[in-house]
Amino acid sequence: MVKAGNPLNRSAAHLLHRAGQRAADIFADEAGANALTPRQYAVLLVVSNEEGLTQTQLVDRTGIDRSTLADIVARLLSRGLIQRRRAKDDGRAYAVRLSAQGAKALRDAQPSAAAADSRLLANLPPAKRQDFLETLILIADADDE
Repeated sequence: MVKAGNPLNRSAAHLLHRAGQRAADIFADEAGANALTPRQYAVLLVVSNEEGLTQTQLVDRTGIDRSTLADIVARLLSRGLIQRRRAKDDGRAYAVRLSAQGAKALRDAQPSAAAADSRLLANLPPAKRQDFLETLILIADADDE
């Protein structure tokens, strides 16, 4: 636990890193062993909302770096959770869509993801939760502008 007088409490980068670690731990705890990781869940969620995205578009939508996303896509492909085909608009790129198994995995993971979010936000007063999420969006999307 970080103590009140700790100088690291003035470091946004450090606190965001710790919060990210906590988020990943809570997600894993809620999801259980052999479940989706938070990033795999994010990719499946985005693909379910926008079928046929290329991997480059997935990088833009998720904020996951290109090499990590390529690894995630490879893992999801090997598990049969997504399918990949050449993109219609660009023969060099691949478009990704959910398989039936991927849609089921996403549906099965949604209660755990919601429970993880609830646990993460539980220490915040309900009136501050939306502002907190909007602030995180401002920070996360700062380079996109």
